[in-house]
Amino acid sequence: MKNRLLVALAPAIVSGMLTGCWKEPTRPNYDPPTNYRTEPAANRTNADREMNTNKTNNANSAETEKTKTGFKANLPDGFEQPADDVGTKLLREYGAVFLARGGVTPPKKVVFRNESEVAAFQSTLKTRREMIGSFSMELQAAAMDGLQNAVKAAAAAGQKITPRGADSAKRTYSETVGLWNSRVDPALKHWTAKGKISQADADRIKAMATFDQVTEVLKLEEKGIFFAKDLSKSIIYSVAPPGTSQHLSLLAFDCEQHDNAAIRSIMAENG
Repeated sequence: MKNRLLVALAPAIVSGMLTGCWKEPTRPNYDPPTNYRTEPAANRTNADREMNTNKTNNANSAETEKTKTGFKANLPDGFEQPADDVGTKLLREYGAVFLARGGVTPPKKVVFRNESEVAAFQSTLKTRREMIGSFSMELQAAAMDGLQNAVKAAAAAGQKITPRGADSAKRTYSETVGLWNSRVDPALKHWTAKGKISQADADRIKAMATFDQVTEVLKLEEKGIFFAKDLSKSIIYSVAPPGTSQHLSLLAFDCEQHDNAAIRSIMAENG
């Protein structure tokens, strides 16, 4: 996942939320509006009362929006909070995607459990497909705008932005399962050969339902038995567990030039 750039976010907003550097605005002194009424409520017409009720509701909404700070407060309406330790960990590690703004639609759950859930979510998105380098890429429309602006800015600076491969943008659930297996299967072989995992346990893990396997792998990693491609760190820093990838939301792009600081800067400026 090191070559991944999350596109179409508002970087300053995300940074503020995740680092906790926002401060609640100071509430201004209250001044009565110029059309403030002093007669008893019983003397007002229904229209007057409705007007004042609307003003109160609007004021309350503005105050609520003004004080809506912090990561959890800015999650999408209707967001499904994870109910287990694994989901909580993944929300902490991958949380930026849920704060996406600028005309994109973030997911409302940490884990899509199957292909049907992913397809249903993707069907609600406004997307666009464009040729980037040698590959046809599909992203949410606003995210694609940001990516194309970055490509143009890179070209103007004598640089280029290209995808790592055909799956560098939109992915299906089954593609995330395949990527997960590409890390888990070799790691199980390695740790079995090293005597860290018994063959029986390795077979048991391989036979598990997809997300049960995620839970088991993360438990082993707590013991220092890592499943990333280089076997030195957690698998979640190498590939996203099935159903959790930002690519499922069409909000991530794997950039071939990610190691280039100038490209990272251009992507950030146009994200």
